[in-house]
Formats: sequence, structure tokens, C-alpha cells
Amino acid sequence: MSDSARHEHAPGAGQLPAFLNYAYLLLVMVVIASILTAAMTLQYGKGEIPCPLCLLQRVALFGVCFGIMQNFRHGFSYQNTGFSMLFAILLLIVATRQSLLDIYPRPGHEYIGSAIFGIHMPVWSIIIALALLTANAIKLVVLGGDEHLHEVDVNKFPAIKALAHILSLYLIALCLINLGSVVLQCGLGQCHTFGYQLLQ
Repeated sequence: MSDSARHEHAPGAGQLPAFLNYAYLLLVMVVIASILTAAMTLQYGKGEIPCPLCLLQRVALFGVCFGIMQNFRHGFSYQNTGFSMLFAILLLIVATRQSLLDIYPRPGHEYIGSAIFGIHMPVWSIIIALALLTANAIKLVVLGGDEHLHEVDVNKFPAIKALAHILSLYLIALCLINLGSVVLQCGLGQCHTFGYQLLQ
């Protein structure tokens, strides 16, 4: 066997790339969980009721996390990665549409909610979606095609797996709270930003 072949099959050869991949996936979950927490804090703390397109953006962010959670729960799969990227594209489409609708303030069409660092949430969503897609592309370029994740299971990194499990439960709780809030806000009809229909 050649030196290169021995190195390729050496124990732990793919451990560092696998660690970096799982650390990256965990970081993405942390960032998205922080964004969703901030959005829901503004909703419940400051009474900023999200518009229908804002709710779709939340769905897209939960979808990105769901694909990542599947990678931690059932092992790496390109299907899970593709699932996350499709939801990142959905986030980009919805956020772009809302930004174009509201880019010029007029009655019935203006950015809803507070601006964070001078930027409203739809524009932030465009930045987030582009960052997710770009980060995935860079990850593939730098770390390769992720074949090492089939060889090095996430169980090799118990701390990352434990953190991912806790974060997954937190995101599921956020999703359920958000679902309940949507039901209160929209009832069985069209969503609006004037209040919670079922509480009126």
C-alpha cells in the first residue's frame, strides 16, 4: 500500500474535518436560535406582531434547523443538507419579496417592527439567507464533499452531540410556541398585524 493510501485510511484521518463540520452545523443552529429568540422577544416583549411574510421567514429558519437536526440525530446525509439549503432559498425568496414590497414606505406597505442596527427584519433575512448559502458553499470548498462524516460519526464528539440535543429541544419548544402564537394571531382566517384574532 502506498504512503498516500496509508495516510488516507489512517485512523482518525477524517476526524478534524468531521469535527469542523459538526461544529459549523452547531454554530448555525446557535445563530438561528438566537435570531428566532430575538424576533419572538420583540413580539411578546414589545408587542410587535409579525406579518404573514414574517411568519413565512420564521418557517424557513425552522426548516434550515430541521435539516441540521436530522444530521445530528440520524447521521450525516446530503438529503438533510439539501433540505436546509432549500429552506435557505425559501427564506431568500420570501424576504426579497417583502423587502421589494416595503422598500418605499406607503400606506399598507412599510417595514413592520423595530430596526436592528438600522436594518429591518426582511433585509436581515436576505443577509441571513445569503450568509447560509455562502457558508455552505465555502464549507464544501474548504472541507470537501463531507464523505468523512460517513466514517466519523457524531458520537465521536459527545460534547457537540449533547449541545446539539439541548439546542434541538430548545428550537422545538420555540417552534411550538410560535405555532401556538400563529393560531392565536390568525385563527382560521387571514393573518394580520392588528392583534390576536382569538383573543379579541
